[in-house]
Amino acid sequence: MTDTTDPVTAEIAAHDATATLAQAGGRWVLSMTRDLPYPAERVWPKLTEPGELGKWSPVVPSRPLTSVGPATTRENPGEESIDAEVLACDPPRELVHRWGPEQLLRWTLTPTAEGCRLTLAHTFDDRSECGMYGAGWHLCLAVLVVVLGGQDVPRITGERAGDYGWAALRDRYDARLA
Repeated sequence: MTDTTDPVTAEIAAHDATATLAQAGGRWVLSMTRDLPYPAERVWPKLTEPGELGKWSPVVPSRPLTSVGPATTRENPGEESIDAEVLACDPPRELVHRWGPEQLLRWTLTPTAEGCRLTLAHTFDDRSECGMYGAGWHLCLAVLVVVLGGQDVPRITGERAGDYGWAALRDRYDARLA
């Protein structure tokens, strides 16, 4: 998508394909950060409430992710649900949850002078998927920023990701994290 008046496209372009990839316990951890001009208390519901997650994230749980315990998640209504589980929850600082049997998402909100720093650490097994996850989260985080700013825009999931440069982002993340 080349429409620079589209707020999501502008937010995607505002961030380079920056992330880190590390190995921990035989698994891969992709970490991404965004500095947000909002306090952690404003961002927290966007990470934990199903209705808010459904506006920007591929993880849309069956219940609020505000307490430790099992849940299910799905990307779109009508799709088969995937097991999930909240492993740790320390509002509004940290949320750790499993997404499916093998993926772990750790969200950390750290106060800054201007708002907060959002850090996502996505743990997975297959290193070849790092560019795919980096590109996907890059798009999702762009939508999150726009939604936090009060605009109602559609999520970018599935085939729509191609319209926002997902393949080129994937290639950039793969090259940077090689």
